Amino acid sequence: MNKLSGFGLGLRTPHYEAILSEPHAIDWLEVITENYLSPGGKPLHYLERIRERFPLVMHGVSLSIGSTDPIDFEYLAGVRALAARIEPHWISDHLCWTGVDGRNLHDLLPLPYTEAALDCVVERVGQVQDALGRQILLENVSSYLSFHADEMSEWEFLREVAARADCNILLDINNIYVSSVNHGFDPLQYLQAMPTSRVRQFHLAGHSDMGGHLIDTHDHPIVAPVWDLYSRAVALFGEVPTMIERDDNIPELGELVAELDMARDIAGRHAVEAA
Repeated sequence: MNKLSGFGLGLRTPHYEAILSEPHAIDWLEVITENYLSPGGKPLHYLERIRERFPLVMHGVSLSIGSTDPIDFEYLAGVRALAARIEPHWISDHLCWTGVDGRNLHDLLPLPYTEAALDCVVERVGQVQDALGRQILLENVSSYLSFHADEMSEWEFLREVAARADCNILLDINNIYVSSVNHGFDPLQYLQAMPTSRVRQFHLAGHSDMGGHLIDTHDHPIVAPVWDLYSRAVALFGEVPTMIERDDNIPELGELVAELDMARDIAGRHAVEAA
């Protein structure tokens, strides 16, 4: 399969018909893995048609790589079967935990950044990659609390997971910004700590400003500080495949394509700095 490049959107149900019928400047699409694990139905019907026109990547929300529960190999079998069917360029999920004792809490919950947690995550990533027969990408999540037990920064933890487990990184620029405001760190320090060779994808999104803190809600346009941080990321890493997430207050497709054109313009102006 050819190398993925350019600028994509997260595939969302309200846009199925427009994606198939309207001309637009979208290079590829990211699909939420769990929406297409059932072997039939309308979502998979649309996905089969869409994959004929667009390169795809898969993005999961249920891997729970940081949980203490055993790896769900039945779930991974479904993920592998879907990948065989739609041939994504890669599969990603989040560096977090989503449940315990067999219960899915349907949230992306933060980890303590300790050596013990690092060892656990690295072992589990190995099991997942063996089961899927491929490398995965792990995404940094936004966070709203930290642990007294932390022994390293979030960026040190993510970097070590990628190195020790031999996986790659989906770098969410908005999440870095949200967490930097919530915890008071320099987001540029986070970017500069990332290993260039392992950053395979960028996420961009909007968030909600609650006054004293930010929440990663994916229901607003991208704000100026996130665009600024994205320009710094492009200057450091080059034109990494970039996509925009929108999960609520979803506008017409054209509005998101206009935002995507802004990303394309920023990348074109700043990528030369990374060359």
